[in-house]
Amino acid sequence: MYPDNPWWRLVRFGFRLLYNEMAWTYDMVSTTVSLGQWQSWQRIALDYVVPEQRVLEIAHGTANLHAEILDRGLDAVGLDLSPYMGRIARRKLGNRADLVRGSAMALPFAAESFGTVITTFPTDFFLQAETLRSVHRVLIRRGRYVIIPSATLDLNGVVPRFLEWLYAITGQREGYLPDLTEPFANEGFTARLEKHRTQNSTVWAIVAEKR
Repeated sequence: MYPDNPWWRLVRFGFRLLYNEMAWTYDMVSTTVSLGQWQSWQRIALDYVVPEQRVLEIAHGTANLHAEILDRGLDAVGLDLSPYMGRIARRKLGNRADLVRGSAMALPFAAESFGTVITTFPTDFFLQAETLRSVHRVLIRRGRYVIIPSATLDLNGVVPRFLEWLYAITGQREGYLPDLTEPFANEGFTARLEKHRTQNSTVWAIVAEKR
């Protein structure tokens, strides 16, 4: 998604730090930039879970959404490439955790293992062909790959405008959203983009069903 120039290389480096050595700041950062709405934005992904089937969360991060998945009594596995996120998630989840370190591009699970694969506010790995093929392989027929790629604050004032500016300069605004469903068709999915309005924000969801 990001062009190859000095600014975007710096943005990628910043995200790499946030997901790794600076992972301990992730909850604080996400809460701040969403004005406390981050977890409610993530939770929208759960509206699309295929009933009575296992759930895989890719890039579980600090496990806030994963804890909610488990609280709903779902059979779930979390995967993240970052060992730093893995340690934080295990501390939060305790003996409930079924977490695996690995890459979304080479999921270490058997074919047709999950009814739903979820990822929320991911980096650009979620659209890469290797990831789409890997997710397609582990989903059951008619299983769903659910992504929450973006949300906007529908508020006025200096702080919301500043936060929107931060999102824009780091490549996280929805100008690219109409094109996001295109890569799925080539990898065996039927995808749609859905908009959810909350009291103070708009949240986007991509729902891709395995054909």
